[in-house]
Amino acid sequence: MIGEEEAREKIRSAVVPLPETEVSLGDALDRFAATALLATFPLPPFDNSAMDGYAIVAKSAGKNARLKIVGEQPAGISKDFSLSKGEAVRIFTGAPMPIGGDAVVMQEETLREGDFVLIQAEKVSVGEFVRKAGGDLAVGQQILKRGDRLRPATLGLLASQGIGSVRVGAQARVAIITTGDELAAPGQSLRPGEIFESNGPMLASLATKTGVDVAMRRHCPDNFETLCTTLRDAVHQDAVILSGGVSVGEHDLVREALREIGAEIDLWHVAVKPGKPFLFGKRDRCLIFGLPGNPVSAFVTFLVFVRPAFLQMMGAIDPSLPRANARLTHEIVGDETRPHYFRGALADGVFTAIGRQESHAIFGLARANGLLRVRPEARLSAGSEVEVLLID
Repeated sequence: MIGEEEAREKIRSAVVPLPETEVSLGDALDRFAATALLATFPLPPFDNSAMDGYAIVAKSAGKNARLKIVGEQPAGISKDFSLSKGEAVRIFTGAPMPIGGDAVVMQEETLREGDFVLIQAEKVSVGEFVRKAGGDLAVGQQILKRGDRLRPATLGLLASQGIGSVRVGAQARVAIITTGDELAAPGQSLRPGEIFESNGPMLASLATKTGVDVAMRRHCPDNFETLCTTLRDAVHQDAVILSGGVSVGEHDLVREALREIGAEIDLWHVAVKPGKPFLFGKRDRCLIFGLPGNPVSAFVTFLVFVRPAFLQMMGAIDPSLPRANARLTHEIVGDETRPHYFRGALADGVFTAIGRQESHAIFGLARANGLLRVRPEARLSAGSEVEVLLID
């Protein structure tokens, strides 16, 4: 076995970023920026009203001041009004401020009397309810860094700059192959000794959530020739995820099949629990990940080893899982020789391990929203401060 960090470094060094591509904002959600961008427009682009009300000169607006209404300024078009002391312009939210106006009185604090407005506010200060040009964003300010994930608010910010498309890292295309004679597709009838195949849907969902395109999904029986044929098709993608068949049993055919198709195996067996039989290799530019067949092992090794590689491939600068600090509700004892990822629930700053902490126990995993990495031989007492990896 090799250490967890050594395995991670071997994978990291094998990843080659995919080419950049230009996509519309409508297709850019959760992609990764390939270039940095600076603001070319200030936000707001001009002084404007934060309220429906009356634009005025603040020093002319003592309580019960009676101001002459000299016009109405809607949003969407500037009428180039100018204001003097003793005057007001009826104004609406988002409308440009008239020249000379330096405050807005909301309409709830006014009383209109024909062509005049009576100010009922106790005090009106300069700048009140006025959004100043550039107050949110100045020209030249950085709005996007290379490697940033394009989230909904980020796309809104880009649109506010008049940007209709953006350069991003290409989306990785991935093949997912599950193996095993004992597995039946959900929806079929089970024969004695069979179980339903759950890793395929789980891994496809994990991959999709990571942002990759699941371009191929297959299930292979424990047949060497069939597996080789399937692998030859799969390695035309950017990466292949295999589930099962990577251990040492007579029906574990993955390693020999990979050698048969000319793939190189860079590592096999990692000191991590669950997930020791994890395999990593490559065939030309295609990365190959062999995950254990037990669902919890497959889930954990995907998050620990596969997810960071996909994100790095697509241009992310920081491929790590989000983290949160928490307190333990109970004692947890680590494995004697390997770091152990405990599955559990994080709520209100408290972490509780859930269910059986075994590699086949998917029920507890389905209720978990966090992973706690416990180093070998560690004994964490109830109330200990820990860092939890978020997996929801």
